[in-house]
Amino acid sequence: MPIDQDFPRNHQVIGRHNHGDGKHYHFIWGPGSISDAAANGDVRAAYAARNEELVPIGVHGTMVAVDWDSCIADGSCIQVCPVNVFQWYRTENDVPAVDMVNATSYGNGSDGKDNRLDYTDKSEPIREHECIWCMACVTVCPTKAIKVDCVS
Repeated sequence: MPIDQDFPRNHQVIGRHNHGDGKHYHFIWGPGSISDAAANGDVRAAYAARNEELVPIGVHGTMVAVDWDSCIADGSCIQVCPVNVFQWYRTENDVPAVDMVNATSYGNGSDGKDNRLDYTDKSEPIREHECIWCMACVTVCPTKAIKVDCVS
């Protein structure tokens, strides 16, 4: 299921993901809902291998938003972004996705398409402040889990 195009109105802020530079951050919106990730066999198997429960996570981002419940860790957004907005969150903070609410990341995780730790990893828009609104990530996402310029 694609990202809810009206999620800022249909969800509430449940956390804030801080950039380690102390200046930038993005919101985390919830509640989430079980979606494409839960229907994907690779994702389900990766959660089972980690003994983690596949639960609703929500949307990460303010100007560049990724619905982590729809993200299947394809990595196309990471590969196509000309300004490296995204990273695999687990390559910097290897914790369950639900623990990323109110976390801090420095943007030093992997930004290689195939460098995810496994299919529980999610594309994190940690450098959304660098976005140039080219919309390439929106275009290539196989589950349409990304929305750019979502909060005015």
